[in-house]
Amino acid sequence: METEALLSVRDLRIAFGAAEAVRGLSFEVRPREVFAIVGESGAGKSLTARALLGMVPRGAATSGTVRLRGSADLAAQRGRHIALVPQDALSALSPVHSVGAQLAAAVRSVARVSRREARARAVAALDRVGIPDAARRARAYPHEYSGGMRQRAVIALATVNAPDVVVADEPTTALDDGHRDQVLRTLAGRRAATGAALVLVTHDLDVVRRHADRMLVMYAGQAAELGPVAEVLARPRAPYTAGLLASLPRPDGPRRRRLAALPGAPPAPGAAPPGCAFAPRCPLAADVCHRLPPQPRPVDGRLVACHRADEVTEPIREFV
Repeated sequence: METEALLSVRDLRIAFGAAEAVRGLSFEVRPREVFAIVGESGAGKSLTARALLGMVPRGAATSGTVRLRGSADLAAQRGRHIALVPQDALSALSPVHSVGAQLAAAVRSVARVSRREARARAVAALDRVGIPDAARRARAYPHEYSGGMRQRAVIALATVNAPDVVVADEPTTALDDGHRDQVLRTLAGRRAATGAALVLVTHDLDVVRRHADRMLVMYAGQAAELGPVAEVLARPRAPYTAGLLASLPRPDGPRRRRLAALPGAPPAPGAAPPGCAFAPRCPLAADVCHRLPPQPRPVDGRLVACHRADEVTEPIREFV
C-alpha cells in the first residue's frame, strides 16, 4: 500500500495541552480517488484536514507523520501539489482584492509567468468552474458573488495550479441543495480533468454514497472504520457506523421506517473514557470495551476498531 499512496498519514496525533483531539490516526489516499472523512461534529475531521496541509492551529502539538509524494515538507507543497477548499469561502478570499487578482497571485506563486499570462489563467480557471462571463467576473470582488459562485471561485483557486490532492472541508455545508449539487459537480469535473485525488470532509453520508470511493469514519479523534464506500454503507462492521446510518433516511429503505437516534454525545477532546471511546453509547459494549481501547484490524475487507466487529453482521436492533 505504501508504494501506491499519494498521501500517507501515520499515527497522527494533535493535542491542545492535555486534550488530545486527534489520536493515532493512520490512513492513505491513492492517486485519483475520492477519499471521504465522516463523523459527528467534534470527531476531529476538520483538524485532520488541516493537518494534511500543515495548517494545524497555533498552539497545537502534533506528532506522527503526514507525507505527500513521499515528502513531509507540507508547507513547500501547499498550493502547488496540495490545496484546500474551505467550508467558508469568504474566509479564503480577500475582500479587498478582485477574485481574478487573487487567482493570478496564486498562479504566480508557483509559476514564473507574466502578469498577463497569470490573469489569462485566472479567467480560464473561473470559466472552467462555470462562472458566467468569467473575464468580467474576474474583476469583481468576493462580496459581489453569490454564495454558490464564491464556493466555485475557491474551487478555482484551489485547482488553478492543478495540484495532486484537493482537500475539501465541508464545501457544501452553507449551501442549499441546488448549489450543493452544483459545487459537487464542479469538484468532480475538476478532479476528472486534472487527475487529482480528492479528500472530502463531510457529515453528509448521501454525498459520500454518490461521490466517494473509500471512507474513513472518525469518532473522538480516532478511526472507527475504514474501507470501500459501497461495502461500509451496505454492511457496516463498527457499531458507530451502524448508528450513523440508522439515523439517516435511506432512499432504498422502507418508506415508514422509524429513524434511530444515537444516545448521548461524543466525549470532549481529552475526556474520552478508558477503553473504547464509543462504549458509553454502544448497545453492544461488553466489559472488554470499557477496559481496553480497540485497535484497527482487518474485518471483512476493511479496517475496524471494535472488539466486537465480528458480531456486527446485521443491523443492530437498538439502532433500527
